[in-house]
Amino acid sequence: MSQAVKPYIIAADIGTTSSKTLVIDRDGRVLASHSVEYPLHTPRPDMAEQDPDEIFQAVITAIRTVISKAHVLPSQVLCVSFSSAMHSLIAIDRDLYPLTRCITWADNRSVGYVKTLKEELDGLGIYRRTGTPIHPMSPLLKLMWFRDNRPELFEQAYKFIGIKEYVFGKLFGRLVVDHSIASATGLFNLAELDWDAKALETCGVRREQLSEPVPTTFTLQGLADEYASALGLASDTPFVVGASDGVLANLGVGAYEPGVYAVTIGTSGAVRGVVNAPVTDPQGRLFCYNLMDNFWVVGGAINNGGIMLRWVRDELATLEADEGRRRGLDPYDYLTELAQQVSPGSDGLIFLPLLAGERAPYWNANARGVFFGLSLYHQKKHMIRAVMEGVMYRIHSVVSALEEMNGATKEVRASGGFARSSFWLQMMADVLGSPVSVPNTIESSGLGAAQLGMLALGEIKDFSSVHDWMKVQQSLTANEENHKTYSELTTIYNRVYHQLKNEFDLISAFQQAHTK
Repeated sequence: MSQAVKPYIIAADIGTTSSKTLVIDRDGRVLASHSVEYPLHTPRPDMAEQDPDEIFQAVITAIRTVISKAHVLPSQVLCVSFSSAMHSLIAIDRDLYPLTRCITWADNRSVGYVKTLKEELDGLGIYRRTGTPIHPMSPLLKLMWFRDNRPELFEQAYKFIGIKEYVFGKLFGRLVVDHSIASATGLFNLAELDWDAKALETCGVRREQLSEPVPTTFTLQGLADEYASALGLASDTPFVVGASDGVLANLGVGAYEPGVYAVTIGTSGAVRGVVNAPVTDPQGRLFCYNLMDNFWVVGGAINNGGIMLRWVRDELATLEADEGRRRGLDPYDYLTELAQQVSPGSDGLIFLPLLAGERAPYWNANARGVFFGLSLYHQKKHMIRAVMEGVMYRIHSVVSALEEMNGATKEVRASGGFARSSFWLQMMADVLGSPVSVPNTIESSGLGAAQLGMLALGEIKDFSSVHDWMKVQQSLTANEENHKTYSELTTIYNRVYHQLKNEFDLISAFQQAHTK
């Protein structure tokens, strides 16, 4: 297809809180974007579900709207390429009717199976083969919970799928799962690129109850007329199955050279590097997910990213947030102004931002938040800064584990909502002691999906052809004095966490027993 005829790629990113779609041209420019939000249902503290059909309709609306915004004709669309959040699980019947809501990565009902897997069922062996750490986010553990706690539903289910499989199933009547999403299920053998027999046996699922694994470049065509009309696309528009948002973010920011790590902080966060063959951590701290045969992403995700600042705004500093609004400021900007009044290290106040439990490198769903070192001297502005620093300590702990496996950090590429804040970016450079660069767009997963779509259709031979899509718009270096302060505090931070591990289990059990 000539460039003149098909100049645009539609990148659809199915996220945890919204479905966001971009129109991207062949030079990597984002011409339009549109996002449609959907709710997260949390009727109990350990539940985090979404409505699959709400997400499907959001995908349809986001694609249709962004095409309209960019004034793109159906004949101008090269392909629609997908990115998606990982670890979701939906039980369906033979007619693709959902028997459950979409169980998200944040659902903790299967937390009791972590100890069982690790101590009784060779969980480390399953991790070493599948690359997915043992944690309630994993569909492997979710399936174990359903088998034992919803046995009738478990037996009734025709298949167990993720949210992107549901979308493709509705659009094309075929259930396929890309190797990238599959490699985040805890059920997929990285060496064989197929379902792992031992993992399936562990959760009691047959391979025919899972979708067909396909490469991330796998393409489907032949939209039903009703969906072609609803989307504003031609029925023969190629749909590239794509990959997970995490691996595509590395591709989108160009973070795939040795020592170049991508850090994304949105609601949650992640640190990721790239290797050319699957590798796992002997201690089970880091994930290993696939993009392509010679492109594997290793790293760790954290639960507690930007959501910590939202918690500060809504629960800790409501008066300050209101004051910011009265001054005509975004509440987050005003909270940041207050934090800047405090010296690095918050005068010895440390916050463990573990309010949502934690993933890498602890993989401890029972972890809880802690202010440590609080004294009469400290004011609310100290607490605000300590919360922000605590998120960076979380990033530091993942980077340290990654460096043990993959070598020292040369540069960090930052993306996600936090990349809009020079204050947070400088704080990260100071905590890590590494240069931090910010690409000219924070739409890293969408750009990665577009690049993968071009590769899938043979429009480029490899990703070096689109490496110049990523342009650095901001670079920061560490302040050595601040780094020295933070190095001392990260050591204390890590000691505090490890000394509280048993107490976290006790307080979590108390909360579960006494929370209605």
